[in-house]
Amino acid sequence: MSKLDPYEREVLEAYESGKLKPAASKTQLQRLRAAARATAIKDRRVNIRLSSVDLLDIQAKALEEGMPYQTLIASVLHKYVTGRLAEREPSAAAESRRQTRSTGRPAAAG
Repeated sequence: MSKLDPYEREVLEAYESGKLKPAASKTQLQRLRAAARATAIKDRRVNIRLSSVDLLDIQAKALEEGMPYQTLIASVLHKYVTGRLAEREPSAAAESRRQTRSTGRPAAAG
């Protein structure tokens, strides 16, 4: 077994002694397991074309998040189609990049 910190050891001992109880009912657990299985199944392949700049930005964001960029793209698309992708105001840096992409020139300082 790997080295456990005191908290992890405490949790493991509580689990092994049967002191931990599920937070969800059996029905809820079944529903959550079914949803996880349905979400995790990736049975289709899609090819898309992206601009080099967008792909670089996506790869940089994925690196920040500690995940492969394909996983990040799939996650964003999943959140979009399930209505869980929240729109927010763009940062000044993102707005500047968007302006540069559309005009080919950096945004004027204002």
